[in-house]
Amino acid sequence: MSDNLDDRGPADRTRVNIDEDYEARYWANKWGVSQDELRAAVGRVGVMADDVEQALKH
Repeated sequence: MSDNLDDRGPADRTRVNIDEDYEARYWANKWGVSQDELRAAVGRVGVMADDVEQALKH
């Protein structure tokens, strides 16, 4: 089975990887925030997607 090159979301959807540009764009778009806001939230609460999402809601 070949990789789907059209799927540009993160490989591990439980963790936010801000080091890969396409992943940072994915998460920022998903939550409607800038990449800077996303990076700040990851800096505060870590890389777990659920934790980042909660931090961005506040």
